[in-house]
Amino acid sequence: MADPARARKMADRIKVIIAKRLEKGVRDPRMGFVTITDVQVTGDLQNATVFYTVYGTDEERADTAAALTAATGMLRSEVGRNITARLTPTLAFQLDAIPENAALIEGLLREAHERDTATTAQASTAEYAGDADPYVKPRELDED
Repeated sequence: MADPARARKMADRIKVIIAKRLEKGVRDPRMGFVTITDVQVTGDLQNATVFYTVYGTDEERADTAAALTAATGMLRSEVGRNITARLTPTLAFQLDAIPENAALIEGLLREAHERDTATTAQASTAEYAGDADPYVKPRELDED
């Protein structure tokens, strides 16, 4: 097992290498607008999972996934040339669900805000069910 700090550094380095290579361009017309969001390397530094997002439709996401799968060997060679490790990790590309999760969270926050607004409006017109001050007060002695 490698040091977790070393695995994090290698993951960060792989992320930069792949992002720069994709920025230069891959000769595949199926490749869409890709953003590398994260890379996770296993503890033995043998496997790396590259998380990415694609701007576009579901069809463009599928085409980009196929293009990345086809370019895996070339990208792994690029990583091998630019890292200082005895073995080059295998690469696996995983579509990151960040945009979908963000949209879901935005919808939940919007719904919570609407419910808070409705509760505040309802509370502004509410009246007490009994006395305004329901606590029993101590009796006052008559001083004669």
